[in-house]
Amino acid sequence: MTSDTWPFETMFAWAGRLVAIAWIALAATPPRARWAPRVWQMTGQAVPALLAVAYVVLIARYWGPGGFGSLADVMRLFDAPGLLLAGWFHYLAFDLFVGTWMAQRSVGDGLPRWWLVPILLLTFLFGPAGLLAYLVSRSLRAGRVAVAVEPMKELP
Repeated sequence: MTSDTWPFETMFAWAGRLVAIAWIALAATPPRARWAPRVWQMTGQAVPALLAVAYVVLIARYWGPGGFGSLADVMRLFDAPGLLLAGWFHYLAFDLFVGTWMAQRSVGDGLPRWWLVPILLLTFLFGPAGLLAYLVSRSLRAGRVAVAVEPMKELP
């Protein structure tokens, strides 16, 4: 480990452990359990917020050459270890947030737990693929062929 990457490796390892614990808690908690809201608060708010703080700090500290105008620009951003780690925290935070949303919605959507857990694993490993599996599953469960998307509510 070089001196310019060691803090990032340490942060990467700790974030991975924290998120693994959160995903295990999410998958192990029956959605109808009385303690489920506490788990969802941890997995859908506390852990993603902690990752978001680290993300903002890393972005503020290491923003440099690159951008979002082209794939080459994005690749330049990820040449910096601090920004690559920020990108990883972005994935971890959003995937966990989405996994929590799915666990919360599964009760009302009528998805059985034995079906939800593999979808959570898919979301943990391949984010958008897990979200797609959930959306397709809930739409099939509801008897619709199209993916069910919640209508946007108007702001008061």
